[in-house]
Amino acid sequence: MNLYGISGEIFLAISGMIALLISVFSSKDSSLKITTRFCNLSLLISLILIVLSHKNSGYLFNEMYVYDGLSLYSKILIILGTILTLLIGNKPQKIDGFNHPEYPVLILFSVLGMVLMTSSKNLISLYMALELQSLPLYVIAAINRDNLKSSEAGLKYFILGALSSGLLLFGMSLVYGAVGDTSFSSISEVSSQNMSSILLVGLVFILSGLAFKISLVPFHMWTPDVYEGAPTPVTAFFAIVPKIAAITILVRVTFSAFDNAVTSWQQIIILLSLLSMILGSFAAIMQTNLKRLMAYSSIAHMGYALVGVASGLLEGVSGVLIYMVIYIIMNVGAFIIILSMRRDNQIVEEIYDLKGISKTHPFLAFGFVSILFSMAGIPPLAGFFGKWLVFYSAVNANLVFLAIIGVLTSVVGAFYYLRIIKIMYFDENDVNLDVVENKSSMAILGLMLFLTLSFGIFLNWFVETTMGIVSLI
Repeated sequence: MNLYGISGEIFLAISGMIALLISVFSSKDSSLKITTRFCNLSLLISLILIVLSHKNSGYLFNEMYVYDGLSLYSKILIILGTILTLLIGNKPQKIDGFNHPEYPVLILFSVLGMVLMTSSKNLISLYMALELQSLPLYVIAAINRDNLKSSEAGLKYFILGALSSGLLLFGMSLVYGAVGDTSFSSISEVSSQNMSSILLVGLVFILSGLAFKISLVPFHMWTPDVYEGAPTPVTAFFAIVPKIAAITILVRVTFSAFDNAVTSWQQIIILLSLLSMILGSFAAIMQTNLKRLMAYSSIAHMGYALVGVASGLLEGVSGVLIYMVIYIIMNVGAFIIILSMRRDNQIVEEIYDLKGISKTHPFLAFGFVSILFSMAGIPPLAGFFGKWLVFYSAVNANLVFLAIIGVLTSVVGAFYYLRIIKIMYFDENDVNLDVVENKSSMAILGLMLFLTLSFGIFLNWFVETTMGIVSLI
């Protein structure tokens, strides 16, 4: 068998085992630094291997694994998002005594699960990859063992994650019972001829299990507590990277396995999208903790992204893929600012700690304003183009009400973003935040701001690229 198409994943798996040995045998003081650098280098090399090996499309392992344009696009986003989160969280880890060399190793194995998941073309390979992604995440949520909130976050995430895996597995068993096979091509063939009740119930359970991973309402219960309780570098990773893999596999399940049963899953996706946009926007109004606010913001953003899937059109999927790029840019920028918020070298997370930051930290304040306006969907920033593309696809699919709800909830979301801007620019504070000394994070923030402000320049290229990808799903 030609394993060239999976060479990037094989390299990641070997690198993970080597990184584990490095973390064990290197000195205690330098183990985190060495392991993190090795993991970043491994991710970079695996990205190069994936790009080289995915130039042509193909299947492996009896069509259980596919390498194509969609998997390549998602893997690039996953690996770049992981490298960025490791870079921005590196210095805060040292300051907070969050000195666990196994942290980057666990992230490496989780990323391996994610990249395998985006290439899954079979229910069995999907489930195995999903579990490989999830298990390390449960551990890193509770990695700060001395912190009660971190332990609570890990426990909640584990219990609800196990529940979601159970729902997913039950749905898969029902689909297998109705189809007699686990490959997406067989499911597509059977669903086009006869969408039986068992197959429909199986689809509902599969979508429910995936909704847990994307934090969609009503399967979002773990998100605010885990985001708040987990160490901030871990929260940054949770908010950005796993969402890309989960959205990709949701697209594969709906547009590949059940491509001939759009009317069956469209209603479910519309409901999940509506609930996520409404609850995510309204619940965030009451939050004073920045990490909890980012949790509800991510729930709302996943609801917006799902509008593109709900359209049932390929241009909607194209909009979702572009939305995920914009989502990464905005969240990396936001979490750099949250990680930079310190007083007496201690991290602070409350919105009111941002009082007067415009006078003492003008670059951070300007950066946060740009990112928050982008999240609210204010033109001509990147977030506007993301929302415009998915809402436009909904209108083309005659789902005008979905687009209207999306616009109205964006207005509600703008309220709590504007409140933060008001606190930064118009409130006075006697106790200022520490001076930011992390130059590498500031450089990354500058890059994210450039992309946020100039995304419209690259929009046509992204639309052409993603349309080429989705036409081959």
